[in-house]
Amino acid sequence: MRRVPSVFRAPRGRAEVVFDYAQVILGSVLVGLGTNWFFVPNKVVSGGVTGIAIICHYVLKTPVGVVVLALNLPLLWLGWRFVGGMRFFVRTVVSVLVLSATIDFTAPLLTPPTQDRLLVICYGGLLDGLGMGLVFRGRGTTGGTDVLARIAHRYLGVGIGQALLAINVVIFGGAAFIFGAEPVMVALALAFVSARVLDLVQSGFSVARTALIIAAQPRAVMDAVFARLGRGVTVLDALGGYTGEARPVLMVVVAAHEVGRLKRLVAEVDPKAFVTILPAQEVLGEGFASHSREEKG
Repeated sequence: MRRVPSVFRAPRGRAEVVFDYAQVILGSVLVGLGTNWFFVPNKVVSGGVTGIAIICHYVLKTPVGVVVLALNLPLLWLGWRFVGGMRFFVRTVVSVLVLSATIDFTAPLLTPPTQDRLLVICYGGLLDGLGMGLVFRGRGTTGGTDVLARIAHRYLGVGIGQALLAINVVIFGGAAFIFGAEPVMVALALAFVSARVLDLVQSGFSVARTALIIAAQPRAVMDAVFARLGRGVTVLDALGGYTGEARPVLMVVVAAHEVGRLKRLVAEVDPKAFVTILPAQEVLGEGFASHSREEKG
């Protein structure tokens, strides 16, 4: 197989790097805006280094962004050493600088849109999780406990959102002594929303379903799926637990809107077929999304 000349591959590489940095910058801005709109004015500790900076802001009257930058300095080395090398280090530095600048420069310009606790939880958590998710997709972090969460994800297999939630619980315990129970209760709920949004952004918005089909006429079902749905079929060898008979299981991955068509098709070809439909968290490959760049590099 002939290799594509590097002159043709280089522009794509540059485009990927630009896209990564665009995600890092946009995500950092969203986190900073969420901090100024919902967290600081409502005395809600958002968790992580930013949460510590908010506590310092009310206790010591220090600028939130400056403290975020100062606290991140010793943690940047951990990110460089254990998570992603120089590329990760540079992107995290960019994220921390953008986040700190956004927080301090926009603070006097933004008016808190609400003091309603429920709206703070929903929209604050949405902005925070969306922003951090974009930063992570750009292969960076917003520094601080995000670095620790990435280390836990890489070496312990823990979800990034779950790791952040666990770390933040410890920070919220300390915040309860300063702000009282109610703001910390709001912060815990907000952290849950943020973690769920972050994991959703990381994993993708799944619109696919996996169907497992046990049919008396597997060949006819396969032919119908090929011809009328245009989807591939994988045949799995299985053994009936009660009968002890060997029988194939057909695995088909379809878009969510094709589930109804698939069920009608199977019922038409083999009315006695057993069909189970499962959600597919993320689908990569032919007919769906392309393989993640994270897996390539």
